[in-house]
Amino acid sequence: MKGVHVFVLLSILVPALAYSQSITSTDSTLSSATLENCIRYGLVHQPLIKTAQVDEEITETAIKSRLADWYPQLSLGANLQHYLKMPVTMIPDRDNPSGPKVPTQFGVRNSSTPQLSLTQNIFNRDVLLASRTAKDVRIQARQNITANKIDVGAAIAKAFYDVLLTRQQINVLDQTITRLERSLKDAYNQYQGGITDKIDYKRATISLNNARADRKAAQEQLNARYAFLKQQMGYPASQQLEIVHDTASMEKEIAVDTLQGIRFENRIEFQQLQTQQRLLQANVKYNQWSYIPTVSAFGNYNLVFQNDEFAKLYSNTYPNSLIGLQLAFPIFQGGKRQYAIRQAELQLKRTDYEMANLKNNINTEYSQALAAYKSNLTDFLAQKENLELATDVYNTLQLQYKAGVKTYLEVIIAETDLHTTQLNYYNALYQVMSSKIDVQKALGNLSW
Repeated sequence: MKGVHVFVLLSILVPALAYSQSITSTDSTLSSATLENCIRYGLVHQPLIKTAQVDEEITETAIKSRLADWYPQLSLGANLQHYLKMPVTMIPDRDNPSGPKVPTQFGVRNSSTPQLSLTQNIFNRDVLLASRTAKDVRIQARQNITANKIDVGAAIAKAFYDVLLTRQQINVLDQTITRLERSLKDAYNQYQGGITDKIDYKRATISLNNARADRKAAQEQLNARYAFLKQQMGYPASQQLEIVHDTASMEKEIAVDTLQGIRFENRIEFQQLQTQQRLLQANVKYNQWSYIPTVSAFGNYNLVFQNDEFAKLYSNTYPNSLIGLQLAFPIFQGGKRQYAIRQAELQLKRTDYEMANLKNNINTEYSQALAAYKSNLTDFLAQKENLELATDVYNTLQLQYKAGVKTYLEVIIAETDLHTTQLNYYNALYQVMSSKIDVQKALGNLSW
């Protein structure tokens, strides 16, 4: 069989693809659009993948930004002030200490204080949370890329098969048109020779016109399916894409082990939920740390300039410096911390139910995918046998008609049966390959 016999599904079942193909990560077009190359191209150029990769870079930058709070924080500030009216302080009268205090002005009118400050976090729950969750946050970003790659790879494979199916349908219609043209010529010659009436060649003309119309519709459908394949790949819509396939390995790739059991840890969704659980566990710890004081060390160096005359303000300096520890501990917040801890614990508990629901969904997805695969495989095997039978029937009736044993109506019926069986065969072929992808995806065996 020509056409669809490619479907090299091995490219979907292995985690890495050979780099000896004709595409590199910088290519904008494909010179050899095999299934492997189409998937590789999509994993590099598909906007969904690029978006996930940018998200990973954003995540990495955010982690580094939060972890930077562990480093000493150095800052420089300065102020400049001028008293329009000097402050007054009440001091005892030296001549009458027991008498009323005398209001007295203190200070200088102009002052300026540049300050160099150094702060070092010793315990800060925000920074501690960032340190403990950095690894899992990175894993979460990578898992998002992996999930997108699985979806994109499966979508490209199905779109690739869809194009092959439509191309094969066109090939079948071309073969049908060739047979009908030959039949029309035979029927017309027999009519001209007076062997049959005009009914036979008119029926042949009707069948030929229908086949040509179907061929035109299939060609338009092929253009649409090429456009969809390009979309899934992130391929330039204006560039030509001609897929290449091996016509010998199709049926060898149909089989899948239907006895293997589900391993939930192979599913990327399960891995993502496990990562989310670890992050929520860290969030519980974070809220529990709210009962621990925030502690930091600090040091300040101040250059103090003072003078009543503004022009001489910076002529003299009176520096001072200090170091110390700062502790902050909220004593009562109306139960806010308790509620925050309880909320974090409930969020963590919620993931237990999400995990159970995910397992149920995976079981259902696998059962449905496996049932569809088995059904499509049975249909494919039946259609394969039907194709052999229909081909034999048509060839026999064609010879009998030329010998004048059978009527042309029987030939038309056999031709219709052969045409329908060919289309059914290739459609079944596509369906079984597509359902195999669903089985592999349900098992978590698709990875790139």
